[in-house]
This record gives sequence, C-alpha cells and structure tokens, in this order.
Amino acid sequence: MGIASMSADTAAVIGQLEEWGPRIGADSGAPLMSGRVLYQGQGVEVGIWRCTPGGWAIADRPDTESVLILEGRARITDATGESVELTAGSALVLPAGWSGRWDILDTVVKHYVTIAR
Repeated sequence: MGIASMSADTAAVIGQLEEWGPRIGADSGAPLMSGRVLYQGQGVEVGIWRCTPGGWAIADRPDTESVLILEGRARITDATGESVELTAGSALVLPAGWSGRWDILDTVVKHYVTIAR
C-alpha cells in the first residue's frame, strides 16, 4: 500500500461513514454510531467514528486508543471521577486497562487509533 492509497480528505471521509448501529451498553440517551476504518493490521486500527448523544461506562478497556476530536462535544470521566470536556481539536490517549465513562453531549466525530494489548 503506497502513501497515495492511504491519504484521504477529512470532509470526504466523514461524508462516507457507514452506519454501525446503536452503542451497546449505553445507559443514557440512544447513541447511534457510524464510522469508517481507514487501516487495520498488525493489532492497529485507524478510523473515523461518529456518535450521537448518549453515555456509557467502560471497564478495563482492552486496547490503547489515541483520539483527536474533529467535531462535537463530549465529556470523559475516569474511574476516580475526574472529568474533562472534549471539543474540536482536543486530543487524548486512553491506555489499555482504563476505566471510566464517555458522555457524548453534542454529536462527536473523532479520528482514532487503537493498538491491541
């Protein structure tokens, strides 16, 4: 795979997301997800993810995820209760084993990279 085949215009990619259905385990709202996997291999996945408002807990996440918020607003709360609001341009890393909560306040679009344990 060459560099040209890996490059993508962000707006074009966001416009071509696939419906992934409801977020399993949501305990508030009725969040619906869509996305597009841009790369998958050797324990790494890279993609674009969109989710409508709602919230859910995560316990002992199985992989490490790096996130860049492209659109929207979310609140991330860790197991100690510390929270941070994320907006366009916010970046964070959630390490394997992280426990906490996602609350999508306004539909979020994020670029993500996950790395398997």
